[in-house]
Amino acid sequence: MLSTLRNAWKIPDLRRRILYTLLMITIFRLGSTIPVPGMNKEVLAQLFNQGENGLFSFFNLISGGAFGNFTIFALSISPYITASIILQLLTIAIPSLEAMAKEGEEGRKKIAQYTRYGTIVLALIQATGVSVGLFNQALIADDPFSVAVVVITLTAGTAFLMWLGEQITENGIGNGISLIIFTGIVSRIPVGIIQTVQKAQIGEVNILDMIIFLVLAIVIIAGVVAVQQGTRKIPVQYAKRVVGRKTYGGHSTHIPLKVNQSGVIPVIFAISLLQFPLTITYFFQGGAFATWVAKWLSPTGNPGIWVYSILNMLLIIFFTYFYTAVTFNPQQVADNMKQHGGFIPGIRPGKPTAEYLDRVLSRITLAGALFLALIAVIPTLMLKFTSIQMTFGGTSLLIAVGVALETMKQIESQMMMRHYQGFLK
Repeated sequence: MLSTLRNAWKIPDLRRRILYTLLMITIFRLGSTIPVPGMNKEVLAQLFNQGENGLFSFFNLISGGAFGNFTIFALSISPYITASIILQLLTIAIPSLEAMAKEGEEGRKKIAQYTRYGTIVLALIQATGVSVGLFNQALIADDPFSVAVVVITLTAGTAFLMWLGEQITENGIGNGISLIIFTGIVSRIPVGIIQTVQKAQIGEVNILDMIIFLVLAIVIIAGVVAVQQGTRKIPVQYAKRVVGRKTYGGHSTHIPLKVNQSGVIPVIFAISLLQFPLTITYFFQGGAFATWVAKWLSPTGNPGIWVYSILNMLLIIFFTYFYTAVTFNPQQVADNMKQHGGFIPGIRPGKPTAEYLDRVLSRITLAGALFLALIAVIPTLMLKFTSIQMTFGGTSLLIAVGVALETMKQIESQMMMRHYQGFLK
């Protein structure tokens, strides 16, 4: 990996992209330290100390601590993630959006524009809920103008991060939104390590629990790398065709079907949806709905931790299949193979090929989905029943390692175009 980065740095175009990405990430981290105007820091600190970890953990995870400090990037890009989920679901449900998605680049641009509009609307809703519902006690001046300043600041911060992510994707290296999430997670790891070491020194954390957690983290990282790199190669044979005096085809190749075709997207989508009821409780502080959500749908509630974990697993499995179906169409692949004279040995071209690909993909996707679900749930249960209270867990490691692998693959693809050998085999 280091040799790949070293070789990439020698190429002017890649060096420019890497520097641009680092600059955008630096801007993100600097913005995460700028507080929202009109808020009382002391009252905010008291509210966060009294708050439920289940309510704040996701936003702190995605924002890299910006939510805990209530800075201008407190909402981070969670509204964008939710808007993306809604648009992808509507693409399947509404024929006009489905047709738009098949229009190619122009259709994708329109859907991306709708996603931006949805992000602004959701950011306004969440910002209003945070300022009026959850942190209204921290407002220095409880008048409409002060509330409007806080809401506009939080919404503008989300809009700026969305633009920042798109700029990284276009001009930098990797997926911008994923890298912002990755940066937020990685920035919390040193804080979690320091806090755990300090608690271990005063006896609040069991040393055995720390060893178990470290072993689990290593196993998760190794498992994520193995599953992310795992592929099922479907052999494809192309028949010989004689056109004039030239012979085409007659070679063999394969279709690589990844065990985890959807990457870390299902985990992010599942967490976003599970945290949505907690977001609604911003408007009903102390009410019956907030009490019910804290008991049944919070990872710190009882029996909420079990309900939360089961729903998390089911949603991850669902979104794994859903996102795989969106990104890979067996019928289209089978039609393209048939059109170019390709076939899978022992399988008839056309519909039988599509059914075979669908059957194989369903089986290997199930393995990838179960793996993602277990990794996301087991550390949550471990943190509940051990003395370790880390600011990151299995989901954080899963997202961080997955994004790092995807980014390195993009760097390596750029390197391979320039005849450099990367570290991914």
